[in-house]
Amino acid sequence: MKRLVLSSAIALALSLTACSTAPDATRDARQQSQLRDLDEVAADRVVLAEKEDELGRSEDIPIVLMEPAPEQKRELESVDVTGSRISAPKEARRADVRGAAGALAQQPMAAPESKPVPHARQDATAIVFESALPPPPPPPPMEEANREGYAALVDNQVIRVADNAVSTFSIDVDTGSYSNVRRMIEQGQLPPANAVRAEEMINYFDYGYQPPAAIETPFSVTTELAPAPWNPARVLMQIGIKGFEVPKAQTPPANLVFLIDTSGSMQSADKIELLKAAFKEMLPGLRARDRVSIVVYAGSAGLVLAPTPGDERERIAEALDQLAAGGSTNGAAGIELAYQMAQQNYMDGGINRVILATDGDFNVGTVSIDALKTLVADKRKSGIALTTLGFGQGNYQDVTAEQLADVGNGNHAYIDSLQEARKVLVEEVGSTLMTIAKDVKIQVEFNPAQVSEYRLIGYENRMLRREDFNNDRIDAGEIGAGHDVTAIYELTLVGSGAEASDPLRYGKAVAVPVDRSGELAWLKLRYKQPTSTVSTLIDKPIQRSQIKAEPSNRLAFAAAVAAYADLLRGGSHSAEFDYSDVIRLARRGLADDARGYRRGFVSLVERTAALSTPEPGPQISMEH
Repeated sequence: MKRLVLSSAIALALSLTACSTAPDATRDARQQSQLRDLDEVAADRVVLAEKEDELGRSEDIPIVLMEPAPEQKRELESVDVTGSRISAPKEARRADVRGAAGALAQQPMAAPESKPVPHARQDATAIVFESALPPPPPPPPMEEANREGYAALVDNQVIRVADNAVSTFSIDVDTGSYSNVRRMIEQGQLPPANAVRAEEMINYFDYGYQPPAAIETPFSVTTELAPAPWNPARVLMQIGIKGFEVPKAQTPPANLVFLIDTSGSMQSADKIELLKAAFKEMLPGLRARDRVSIVVYAGSAGLVLAPTPGDERERIAEALDQLAAGGSTNGAAGIELAYQMAQQNYMDGGINRVILATDGDFNVGTVSIDALKTLVADKRKSGIALTTLGFGQGNYQDVTAEQLADVGNGNHAYIDSLQEARKVLVEEVGSTLMTIAKDVKIQVEFNPAQVSEYRLIGYENRMLRREDFNNDRIDAGEIGAGHDVTAIYELTLVGSGAEASDPLRYGKAVAVPVDRSGELAWLKLRYKQPTSTVSTLIDKPIQRSQIKAEPSNRLAFAAAVAAYADLLRGGSHSAEFDYSDVIRLARRGLADDARGYRRGFVSLVERTAALSTPEPGPQISMEH
């Protein structure tokens, strides 16, 4: 019945075209009559559609359509075709049928062309629509938003000694910023400024400081002064700390808990797969007296490997191979279980450490960074340290991984390659795992008779109040066995004329010390032995006579890294220095580069320079 009604409507439409050849009066009468008939057919069709909807039928009505006139083709392009049926919402079907008669009535009744009227083309399985316009191209795929998180960082500013003569900060042994920046540069993009922490860029490299002779004095202190390469009217003061190098045979037993993020966000080659390969790099160096546990966390936490002797390498490797990513990320639950396992197997006099491998993207359970830091700070009281290893991109939460290591009495590294995993977990495993001094603080008091201004390069998130230096309850950084730590100040000497700011007209005059012994500053360091709660003080003067005519190769390379970090952050402190100057300065330090890390830095700066140079645009000719 439905097919008959619609066929009748189509027949009427065809007859309207045919009637255009009749005399005017007859033709008009026929047109009006046939239009009324077509309206009635359309109304019947609407009733049928409504009845179908009421009965809840899901099958659409087969429809046979003749080839549309050119004026109607554009409207038909909006119809969706599925197999041999036309699928459209019920309201759209009603509107299309109601409008059919009106659309035909508005068509001009022109005389037919001499060619025969085309017939509708029907296929048993499909209806073919011929359109004057090609189908629109598919929309471009949407790129996943970059959700990487970095803590806001404001550069240390130049400080007048007359306003504040004392600078105090906690040391930082992290290196994660350098390898993370390297990853971005190698992928062809400049890093966000907040991803660049100058002290971590500088401390990525070994500067060959002379270590102490005995562990009773856990680290040595080296200083050097020379003109700043970007402004010779100013002076760079380098402070170098070198931790005692513990022979491998004397390394105490290690109780290690691998805390591994296996959530869905870790499911990529640069995350879970690189993570498993990274931990396997450690296995050859483990001994029978060492213990390894593996805890994983996604929506919840679980124990994958109970404490296992370190020489059972195949068993540990098999447990790593079984790991797969999936689910949400309950980091707090994993941290709780990892510390619980470390506490159950605690080794007196040994290395007790949780190694957290993650992209830092915690999204269920305790997700607040402050709450997580409180949790870790409470756990460190048990004598168990926390190292964090960052992995991946796109959603990497650097702010979480870096700050958890800070409060966990540990260190943070970013693993962007298997080579970096070897550096952190094999070559520098002693400094990564074994703490020889904790809560290490530096305080420098500048002599206003010699120094008018100073600026500490980096350590912005490690600054301490002056009174914190003597407060043993204030947490600070840790030094591992054989660790290098470098801090650099840029100084403006009195009378140099290189001051960044003018003295205050109405400020209080500073009394010039009577003793002009040539001291530029007084350097003080505080630290605690790994199991002590009371700090030890080291202090020494820094003399003006120590200033060299030009920096050594060691200071030159450190200054090159500092300038590079400043350029990545906007170049507000490096004057007219550019990447070519950085490369020239860094090449002075390539003589002592057994593992090639310094050459890698030069290559990195060269790539950065290429990315920072805008490509020439199209040339516009002005000739006519």
